Amino acid sequence: MAILGLAGMVGSFMHSILIPIQAELPELLGAAREETAWVITITILTSCICTPISGRLGDMFGKRRVILILLGLLVAGSLLCTLSFSIVPMILGRALQGMGMGVIPIGIALLRDTVPAARLGSAIALVSATMGVGAAVGLPVAAFITSVGDWHLLFAVATALGTLTFILCALFLPQSRPDERGRVDLTGAVGLAVWLTALLLFLSKGNEWGWASPWTLVCAASAVVVLSAWIWHQWTRSDPLVDVRVSVRRPVLLTNIASTAMGFAMFVPSIAFPQILTLPSASGGLGLPLLAAGLILMPSGLAMLVLSPLAGRIIDRLGPKPLLVAGSVILAVSYVIALLVPATGWAIALVMTVVGIGIGLGYAAMPSLIMQAVPVTETAAANGLNTLLRALGTAAASAIVASVLAHSAAESSTGDPTDGGFRLALLLGGAGAIISIVLAIAVPGRGKPRGAVRAESTKTS
Repeated sequence: MAILGLAGMVGSFMHSILIPIQAELPELLGAAREETAWVITITILTSCICTPISGRLGDMFGKRRVILILLGLLVAGSLLCTLSFSIVPMILGRALQGMGMGVIPIGIALLRDTVPAARLGSAIALVSATMGVGAAVGLPVAAFITSVGDWHLLFAVATALGTLTFILCALFLPQSRPDERGRVDLTGAVGLAVWLTALLLFLSKGNEWGWASPWTLVCAASAVVVLSAWIWHQWTRSDPLVDVRVSVRRPVLLTNIASTAMGFAMFVPSIAFPQILTLPSASGGLGLPLLAAGLILMPSGLAMLVLSPLAGRIIDRLGPKPLLVAGSVILAVSYVIALLVPATGWAIALVMTVVGIGIGLGYAAMPSLIMQAVPVTETAAANGLNTLLRALGTAAASAIVASVLAHSAAESSTGDPTDGGFRLALLLGGAGAIISIVLAIAVPGRGKPRGAVRAESTKTS
């Protein structure tokens, strides 16, 4: 449990590692701002593509084996970035780092195979929460590292963390029995990569290109067309990359849509509050340095981590659905606080703590809801798709909130986002939380995950 939790945190940490120096990347890498934006975008893209593919590979060839491959790629990418001084190797290294996110759904599936029933709920909650914990804790850590040393030190630390995690996984993780049936669906993997690339380009570049520009519209149309063809291919194939027939079952479908809504609601404060904290007071901000801002935002990650054992016990007693409903309601409450209470450092820390509690409960419930509805042989692939949809929610939040704040900044005399822009962004995040509540209530409620039931039966025998 501890090792898989560490692996998940290391994988998600790679998404926030460059935030402190994002504005300085053009100068550091000697490239245009449009090119250095890919240093951030490529990590999101490869993590989204790799997550469901690696989940399927884990089901087929053994979860421990695939986890070690993913961590090896993460370490190689971190080392490449450590030695990079130009844009091309940096983008390649960041692409390899993004693949580390695939360890989260595979780790959850491995827990289902190996952890006793009495601890399964807590174990799933811990590993699932690392998707948010690593990103939340990573910001102040990265800000501190860049404040005391050269920016390459960020990736040296990432290399050391990745290497340590790889060694621990190699020594202590058990090997699960692979499902040798079927073959790798290469056509499905390529199709997944194409429609995800088109969709993420639409979301991440739409504000920069213009939402009505030809390139933006081409990306949107390509995503829709290729996604439709990909779904048909997965539906008709006997050994699909993602079993669409299972994915459209009501519990899985509603949980996945709720995951997207909750991922959107989770990420809005992570975009809006850093700007409020760091903007100068003349523009309505608090004028804090990035390290101080990161420390104020960090309680969300700590709340997720501390809450995971409690969330696991609630799942064991009541099942995962009440937890998803409660998490969504608490997340909505955080937006009520954010909209009604003046934005001070303490108020933002309080809001982020409540956000962390809501996300910690909701993210703990999602894998259990998925595992109730899918066969044991498809656990990793199904959780991979769920993790992907959470990531798409955060990507959508990033694009939409950036557009809202850029529009408000264009109308401002100072050139910075206005209070009205931030309030609109928070209202959109609150709408995402309300959608998550509605979907969580609609999810059919059942008992323990199948893995828990199977393990409990084995123990009784």
